[in-house]
Amino acid sequence: MAVLAESRQLFDEWIAAVTGAVDAVAGRLIRARAIRLDEGADGMFTASTVAAKAGERLPAVAFRIDNGKPQPPLPSEWKSAFRGSRIEVQLQPDYVMTRLLDFPSKAGDFLDGMIRSQVDRLTPWSVNDAIFGWSVPETKANDRIEVAFAATSKSTIDPVLLVAKTLDAASIAICAKAPTGSGASARIALLDKPLRSVIGPSVNLPRLLRTILLSAVVAATIALIANTYFGGSMQSELEDLQRRISQRRAALRLDANGGTSGLGLLAKRKQSTPSSVMVLEAMSHVLPDSTYVTELRIEGDKVQVVGMTQDAPSLIRLIEQSPQFTRATFFAPTTHAANESGERFHIEAHITAYFGSGS
Repeated sequence: MAVLAESRQLFDEWIAAVTGAVDAVAGRLIRARAIRLDEGADGMFTASTVAAKAGERLPAVAFRIDNGKPQPPLPSEWKSAFRGSRIEVQLQPDYVMTRLLDFPSKAGDFLDGMIRSQVDRLTPWSVNDAIFGWSVPETKANDRIEVAFAATSKSTIDPVLLVAKTLDAASIAICAKAPTGSGASARIALLDKPLRSVIGPSVNLPRLLRTILLSAVVAATIALIANTYFGGSMQSELEDLQRRISQRRAALRLDANGGTSGLGLLAKRKQSTPSSVMVLEAMSHVLPDSTYVTELRIEGDKVQVVGMTQDAPSLIRLIEQSPQFTRATFFAPTTHAANESGERFHIEAHITAYFGSGS
């Protein structure tokens, strides 16, 4: 849980940092309307526009602040002018405490810390209850510098901040005048604070950043899952293809080395399987002219011959003498019909495996 809370805090800090950076860039690109508020001795504020172009200035309007709202209510054109504007407030001098501060010249780089450490002594407020600022240091004799210091309480400016938020202003700057050692007056910034994004309230920049980041995480997760699934499937197909290629290459190597291949099997079958034509031709050479064959069957390595002859036993000897046949025998009785001039024989013999051209 501690890790989750720390991660969430870091994420919120990152969102805030990016939001601030985007808003700062937008503030440089988008020039907001500037409105000046001058506080009078009677507590009345006079609003006037700081126009960028001629003809855009609105007539000044005066009002008091009552419960965070201007009284009397502002005209509609002034309400539109305040929306998204930058308000520059000039406080009435009676509400501001000013003093001249003297420091060694070497303290110029450390003025922020040195002045903050003295706020409790210089003003009736603590550093957390006051807003304050100082002018640009002026070089004095004896290696010294002098700055004009101005401060007021936060409770004094709270009504002004509230009305600025009510009018939907983009930012507010609160200034005061303080006399310097040379007798002139310096305009000192006491507060410069953004109230909302310069882009506008319609665009919730933190929410937009969270949405973009969440969408990026979801897209990356989907891409990872898809890569795992489809990558595994493609890897399996690739391995199967490589296996087939390896088998084919092995078959080609066997073929090249004279091993058992397609052509080798055909050649071996040709040499070891008897041809019916060649068996018939060899049998015709063996049998005498007085013998007639009525039936010849080849089954595997055996041949069966049925026919008519004058001397059936002599055929066994003739067939045995042939190099193409062995183990000749009668597979059925020899018969002699009354109306036939010869004997009907049934002889079976084994066929020799090889039929060469010289046989």
